[in-house]
Amino acid sequence: MAWNEPGGGNNKDPWGGRGDQGPPDLDEVVRKMQDKLGGLFGGRKGGRGGGGGGSSKPAFAGFGLIAAVVVVVWLFSGIYIVDEGTRGVVLRFGAFTQATMPGPHWHIPYPVEQVEIVDVEQRRFIEVGYRSGSGGQSAVKVPREALMLTKDENIVNVQLAVQYQVDEPRKYLFNVRDADAVLKQAAESAIREVIGTSKMDFVLGEGRAEVVSRTKSMMQEILDSYDSGLRVSDVNMQDAQPPEEVQGAFSDAIKAREDRVRLTNEAEAYANEVIPKARGLAARRLEEATAYKESLISTATGEASRFSQLLAEYLEAPEVTRKRLYLEAMEAVLGDTSKVIVDSKGANNLMYLPLDELMKKRSGANTGNNSPQSIISEPGSAVTTEIPVRPSRTGREIR
Repeated sequence: MAWNEPGGGNNKDPWGGRGDQGPPDLDEVVRKMQDKLGGLFGGRKGGRGGGGGGSSKPAFAGFGLIAAVVVVVWLFSGIYIVDEGTRGVVLRFGAFTQATMPGPHWHIPYPVEQVEIVDVEQRRFIEVGYRSGSGGQSAVKVPREALMLTKDENIVNVQLAVQYQVDEPRKYLFNVRDADAVLKQAAESAIREVIGTSKMDFVLGEGRAEVVSRTKSMMQEILDSYDSGLRVSDVNMQDAQPPEEVQGAFSDAIKAREDRVRLTNEAEAYANEVIPKARGLAARRLEEATAYKESLISTATGEASRFSQLLAEYLEAPEVTRKRLYLEAMEAVLGDTSKVIVDSKGANNLMYLPLDELMKKRSGANTGNNSPQSIISEPGSAVTTEIPVRPSRTGREIR
């Protein structure tokens, strides 16, 4: 009957000992456990005082097997895998031994050697002058880091974000105690030095890119001097503005500066529009004056040459030349006037001249033909005849 079956009486000892309700004998319990372990390792169960009942060789063989299994497990614990983008740094009793590339590797297991895995592809991030809020919260300013003094003794509030990577894992782990803290201190030192050698308007205006570039170069120089194994990837100036106490006045100054720039640009645009026109007009006037001068000179030269030739002709034939000059003068005077020629020989006392029709024909002749017309009227007749004018050889009109 099982010890816990109903009706089993008071014999409920699971160890098969006494039938009373007292505690079991500890010596007996230990002896039974030893017997079980001895049977597991190939020995025999013995009594309390029985000696020489079994051989010790099977027991030693069992312990050797366990030791071999433990050694194999210990050796296999030295296998490790380096992921892509990371480097393994093997330490032997805490001293650097080698750096391993991505892939499976093996090292002497702990406590002889251990491996530190360093991520060299991860872009680490630090903030100077502010702390980013988590869960959509706004950034928190850190005035102790953000307020800086400029060269012209003004105070600006600068917020800087720095991204960096581990370039050499060995230097990152052993050359400095806390490389990340060193980089943050280097960033604060570099940005304060750059701001301290720059004027406020330069920092807040057109010089922000130069400030960032100089800060990045100076940070890298500091980290290289410490041999920290870090490389600065990017530096961003999140914000640069005057302190909150003077932001109103500074905004007014910025607005005035912008108005000045706007008005200057408008004035330059107006000047660029007016000045070329004035220069073109002046050039045109100069060209017209030059042409007028050349025309007068040419005309005067021609008249002088004509007079010289006419003088030579006059000296050879005075009468002919004088008559010719007279005819040309009369042609010039009467060329543009209306003329009515009347035959006085057959004239009577009453002669009718249709002046209104003559004027109409004259005006029609002038609009239709620019050449002057001569009108001959016969006495006693209302009919007029228009005779076209023939040009002379000298260019004047002969009627």
